[in-house]
Amino acid sequence: MKIRTVHENDSETIVALLNQLGYPNTGGFIKKKINLLLENPNEYFIVAENDGIVIGFISIHIIPQIALKGDFARISYFCVDENFRGSGTGKMLEEYAEKIARERNCDRIELHCHSKREKAHQFYYRQGYAESPKYLFKKLA
Repeated sequence: MKIRTVHENDSETIVALLNQLGYPNTGGFIKKKINLLLENPNEYFIVAENDGIVIGFISIHIIPQIALKGDFARISYFCVDENFRGSGTGKMLEEYAEKIARERNCDRIELHCHSKREKAHQFYYRQGYAESPKYLFKKLA
């Protein structure tokens, strides 16, 4: 297995993986999003390949904190193909995210994981994550 930065030509596979997560209809804008992330030095979009085929990805953002010395990393999207879950791919991608966060002097990694994704929660607990009691958002039209 190999980890590398996403390429624009990975877009069809990324669309399929996002669909597995419950995000349909991303094909119309995914190439633009990939390029936007690739242009920003605080964004990391990493894929895992098995025999040249993308089987998972993780999107990591480095966010400066104004009140604390360290910054924080946020995992915004993270998916391993359902046919490869349990293969160690997710662990490898998460550990890579942690490596990036440490290199960028982050003091923590945050993520949001919907309450219905119970298997994902178990994975995160095994990786050392703890639940934060409150997550608020405001939906914008």
